[in-house]
Amino acid sequence: MNKKGLNICLVDDDRIYQFTARKIIETIEEVDGVKVFSNGEEAISYLQQNSYKTEDLPDVIFLDINMPVMDGWGFLEAFSDLYKKLGKLVTVFMVSSSVDESDIRRSKEFGMVSRYVNKPVSREKFEDLLKTITDTHKQQ
Repeated sequence: MNKKGLNICLVDDDRIYQFTARKIIETIEEVDGVKVFSNGEEAISYLQQNSYKTEDLPDVIFLDINMPVMDGWGFLEAFSDLYKKLGKLVTVFMVSSSVDESDIRRSKEFGMVSRYVNKPVSREKFEDLLKTITDTHKQQ
């Protein structure tokens, strides 16, 4: 991996969670920047507009399930098509307060979803998740 850190995308409609998660993520050494979107449609629009600029694409997306306009499932369906066209590996972590087994099973149907993570997410959990990404990049 080069000296540049990870670009993170946080997709969640909860403003308090956005604020706290962003502040935590920004303090993690491996992170270069964090973009925040309040629903899946905003995030998909950004990704489509920047699909040809790999340096602007996220390395990691933390995605909530329940959001207005376009929820996490709608995002994943739209992102499935876009994902194949990106010139960059993007890892998605589903982050939700839902402990419903059907949500966990459904998240596994999307190949780009690396893991299902229950809220709240601690600093240590964010660090562990991001470490798996930086370790993978170092091996490439």
